[in-house]
Amino acid sequence: MNIQAEKLELMRLILETDNPSVLESIKKLFKAKAKDDFWDTLSQVQKDEILEGMQQINEGEVVDFEEFMKQHRK
Repeated sequence: MNIQAEKLELMRLILETDNPSVLESIKKLFKAKAKDDFWDTLSQVQKDEILEGMQQINEGEVVDFEEFMKQHRK
């Protein structure tokens, strides 16, 4: 089914429902989607640092938390 047919089907279902909770759920879904994504609120520097950290994790460049804490609890 193409996107236009999907939209028409959704419109039909919305128009045929008398269930307020269904309509409220649909409204909430659209409102939630319209909110800013957390990632989009970050600066480019913050994004780069996160991506670098993820790359380090993927490459196995990690330190065990307990070992790290033992070294820094002095």
